[in-house]
Amino acid sequence: MPRSDAVVPGVTHLTPPPAHRGVRPGRETAFRLEPVDDPVFDRRLVLSEDGRGAWIVLRFRCDPTMPPERPVLRILRTGGQTQDFVLPGAGQGRAQWLGLVPGDARELRLAAGPGLVLEGVGLRSHADVLLECLARRPWRCVSALYERARGDGRRYRDILRGACAVTPLTRYPEWAAARAGGGATLHATMPVTVLVPVRAGRTGGLADTMASLVGQTHRDWQALVAWEGGVPAEAVSLDARVSHATWDPDHSLTDLLSGADAVCLLEPGDALAGDALALLATAAADADLVYADEIGADGTPRLKPDWSPDFAMAQGYQGRPQLLTRSLLSRLPKRPAGAIADFSLALALAAASACERPRHVPRVLARTVAAEPDAQTRIAALGAHLAAVGSPAKAVLRGGVADLLWPLPQPAPLVSIVIPSRDRLDLIAPVCRGVLHETAYPAIELVIVDNGSTDPGVLAHYEDLRADPRVKIVSYPEAFNFSAMVNAGVAAGTGAVVVLLNNDVAVLEPGWLEAMVRQACRPEVGAVGAKLLYGNGTLQHAGVVVGLGGRAGHILRRRPGDTPGHLGQLRVAHEVSAVTAACLAVTRAKYDAVGGFDAQAFPIDFNDVDFCLRLGAAGFKTVWTPAATLAHLESVSRGPSVGAARARFEAEAERFSARWRDAIRHDPFYHPALSLTTFGEDLE
Repeated sequence: MPRSDAVVPGVTHLTPPPAHRGVRPGRETAFRLEPVDDPVFDRRLVLSEDGRGAWIVLRFRCDPTMPPERPVLRILRTGGQTQDFVLPGAGQGRAQWLGLVPGDARELRLAAGPGLVLEGVGLRSHADVLLECLARRPWRCVSALYERARGDGRRYRDILRGACAVTPLTRYPEWAAARAGGGATLHATMPVTVLVPVRAGRTGGLADTMASLVGQTHRDWQALVAWEGGVPAEAVSLDARVSHATWDPDHSLTDLLSGADAVCLLEPGDALAGDALALLATAAADADLVYADEIGADGTPRLKPDWSPDFAMAQGYQGRPQLLTRSLLSRLPKRPAGAIADFSLALALAAASACERPRHVPRVLARTVAAEPDAQTRIAALGAHLAAVGSPAKAVLRGGVADLLWPLPQPAPLVSIVIPSRDRLDLIAPVCRGVLHETAYPAIELVIVDNGSTDPGVLAHYEDLRADPRVKIVSYPEAFNFSAMVNAGVAAGTGAVVVLLNNDVAVLEPGWLEAMVRQACRPEVGAVGAKLLYGNGTLQHAGVVVGLGGRAGHILRRRPGDTPGHLGQLRVAHEVSAVTAACLAVTRAKYDAVGGFDAQAFPIDFNDVDFCLRLGAAGFKTVWTPAATLAHLESVSRGPSVGAARARFEAEAERFSARWRDAIRHDPFYHPALSLTTFGEDLE
């Protein structure tokens, strides 16, 4: 399979990695794809030899201009069962996937866009995969064999996949080299103006930037190098498309760019991949702001989410390369460009506010130099920008980074905190104490939905609670149905804001509720989730990724509680696809607008994710905030699902997959190159 020896395709002067990190191809087998009459899984994968019971390796590429939907492999099994596997996206050009074909498989099908090309199929034995796991991660091999011996085929498969098909972000260069290439030839027609502001004394790397421009496959570009303090005598243009000028802080952006169709802002030392401008310009045909992934100065990849306005304002994650079209430029404030040191940040903030049609190209298209402002500079710029655009939000410094603080309505709205529960005095007593006596919020109503408690201690505790006028206890004597209990509790409450809280959650600090209400009262926000920690201080919930684990899962579980997350996401409030109902805030009006929780389809599991996705479909975004941090023991009151409970879980999971397959194939806040097998930020 063709491989590139450059970290960023097209930037050939980068140091090549010492080795490639690809999935072992296995024994090549002939294959063909046949059309089938299925609206989703429309291609049948036929192998020249029997692959049942073997590990299969799929190698494919996708059209980089197509939407970044992950392909899905469906295995039809005897007895009418099906098994779906979400494959990685091919943002870097090509992708590879390792999976286990069950022994009772009767047919393989693919759901993929028209841009997918399956380039090869390999087969591997169990012994081959186990030996690779033994060489890479010996203890995982032991764990896999243990799970196989006890009959848990799912854990056996996932342990081996996590060991043999997943790569840490720290090994990105070799991972990327094994997947580079395979892109379509692009013929973008949009002219691009590249602006390179050069601060006094910071000319290093400018030659690399110019060389990467000259090497672009997109030829219709011009570059303006704007020098602080005047154009030096040694500034020469080796290409007629490059011009030089003195930076004038009194000039407006329009003066600088002379009516450009699209502007790409670079720093001296940035180096673009050879097809960078072509991909950005192609994407800009139906967008006003286009950005792509990058390799930072320290060699770390910056794999970005799709458009996340809160995250963009707080952190400026779009970074470089970034393309602003004329339609966006025309909406920017008509004010002077200002000092060259402040220009990039001011432009990024203005573009983030004015953007109406954003587009993310999920491919590394540049190696960039360190040019991120420090926290105090970002706070000052963000504060000035928010004031200029009349935003009600304030800029604050939280966790060493800039964040947004939204106003709390006055008077503070009444919050109905709904806690479904049954027995377990050791759980319900602490959470009630935390809500009623350890939370600083001034207007609280506590609604306990009791599912037939018989513990005398719990019943006595309820009697004590009834003396508090803020407490309501609602009886729900039916069979356990979490969604129905939540709906009953919400209906019994009177607060303008509803907070769903598990009985195994503990309050850690008094300001948690105010932080959630501030977000929930924003007109554009639906559900709000909190940062939840296990008892040992590690992360339990930092947002839900749809598709993780095949359906939906919590990102970065069991990592240290202060983990910053990729791009520093966990330090600030930002958009996610869903949050857990263990601690979820939403206004009553928005809860009612989507019909609350679906008690028929999802009585116990996936109800919170389904609820958030329905809010999203109704136009409300979901936000996770670290400003609300609580402890969560995670389902300690219910225990794990086994036997009939497991069968019920799988039935709900299938309903979830059928309803939200498009979301599973592409969570916009989780990069398509990242693994859905492990719960960290690893590469697939």
